[in-house]
Amino acid sequence: MTARLSLGTVFFHWDAATLRDFYFRIADEAPFDIVHVGEVVCSKRAPFFAPHLGEVIERLKSAGKTVVLSSLALVTSERERREARELAAQEELLVEGNDVGILAALEGKPHVVGPFVNVYNAATLGYFARRGAIRACLPAELPARSIGPIAQEAAAELEVIAWGRLPLAISARCFHARAHRLHKDGCQFVCARDPEGMVVRTLEGEPFLAVNGLQTLSYTWCNLVCELGTLRGFGVGVFRLVPMRADMVAVAETFRATLDG
Repeated sequence: MTARLSLGTVFFHWDAATLRDFYFRIADEAPFDIVHVGEVVCSKRAPFFAPHLGEVIERLKSAGKTVVLSSLALVTSERERREARELAAQEELLVEGNDVGILAALEGKPHVVGPFVNVYNAATLGYFARRGAIRACLPAELPARSIGPIAQEAAAELEVIAWGRLPLAISARCFHARAHRLHKDGCQFVCARDPEGMVVRTLEGEPFLAVNGLQTLSYTWCNLVCELGTLRGFGVGVFRLVPMRADMVAVAETFRATLDG
């Protein structure tokens, strides 16, 4: 089977017009097979883009992309639980569950397990596959020596993050707000000032991590373009690119050309 390219959700708080135009260009120009949409980091951001979500989905579908709705990675309130249940209940699009709670709600229907869920071995993948998972994006911290054995016994299609800043952790607290001496409930959406995350440095001044609201990411960008052949040999079928403020069309074209030899 031909390897497919997927575009992950935008982790960062880009303004709604920028995000809409980004997805329109992805639909019209980029060789992605799968595009994930939805807010996975902070539910407070979702209303900004909600008016554009429908037209973005239709534009992507019209361009032949498979659209996947991604859930929050950390559900902490009754409102977020209600929204997760509503997302799981909709029948139009495939859902990616990034929290074990919504994965329970998705049981019995086809769905995707997102990279925020700890799938570290074939047994765990098999557990989710028996409950309806058709694909799992493995956590970013898994090394190749772990991916190989999982792929050998894979009960569902495997996906790996192959480019961009890697999602490492998510917290109920907002370090972005804290860094600006603000409370989470009155954050003033300061995360929007850092469209690729706020750099965190060591005491020696070396860049170490990137913070995006509740999320911690790698400072350096992952780039597995030279490892695609090895990963394909393991049996990985989908390669995910994390949206950044780079030319994502050019990045996707490079990965597509590499996968095609």
